[in-house]
Amino acid sequence: MIADLWRYRRFVLGMVRREFRARYRGSLLGSAWAILQPLATIVIYTLVFGTMLGGRLPGRGDGLSYGLFLCAGVLTWTSFTEILQRCTGIFVAEGNLMKKMAFPRVVLPTVAWLSATLHLAITLALLVALLLVSGRFPGPGLLVLVPLVLLQQAIGLGLGVALGVLNVFFRDIGHGLGIVVQYWFWLTPIVYPAAIVPTWARPLVELNPMTGIVVALQAAVLEGRLPEAGSMVVPGIAGLASLTLGRAVFRRFAGEMTDEL
Repeated sequence: MIADLWRYRRFVLGMVRREFRARYRGSLLGSAWAILQPLATIVIYTLVFGTMLGGRLPGRGDGLSYGLFLCAGVLTWTSFTEILQRCTGIFVAEGNLMKKMAFPRVVLPTVAWLSATLHLAITLALLVALLLVSGRFPGPGLLVLVPLVLLQQAIGLGLGVALGVLNVFFRDIGHGLGIVVQYWFWLTPIVYPAAIVPTWARPLVELNPMTGIVVALQAAVLEGRLPEAGSMVVPGIAGLASLTLGRAVFRRFAGEMTDEL
């Protein structure tokens, strides 16, 4: 699969470039929206939720900390769900292209992943700029964002590819995923600190592979703190299992997708 992607790398990068331009085609500001939209989101979380609505974190008296806490969780979660949902629907959405052109099918989820990663990179760059301007830059520990985000995306990509292939044969998967993602969001400590989770709900939250990643992302943004090794066991296993599952399902059913479409 990697060899196929390398051989079709120009095709992949061309599709990513074309998709990026198509998203903002017809607008007066064009690709400037790629910066303005995440900037508006960051302002809402930091200014409105963190300051105007008086959001606070336990042990921290200022609202800006809560705004940054929200940004770390929500912005990366949004990228994760974009990868998961786009990969789940991409084979059905690009059915006509698959029938007309001969290319490795793994190209399609790769394009979805790269597109989401490009927009996340812009968003995180704006978040880092906010940390610098506000005097909250946590230091070199912030670099841990890179492996944490990649681990988060590995889970989304692996699951997305597996569900995307199965969605070709069972379209209910695509419809039901939106419901699952909603519940998954609230089982992840994104808008609330993990410390306030009631005792009865902690097993569910701790078994959630996204919990360790999101908590580590928030700690990196607020304090530049590295995650504890033990907290990465469940996410690491989930990432490896997701990619293995996605590869196995893809290899088993990829040849049958075009006929089903």
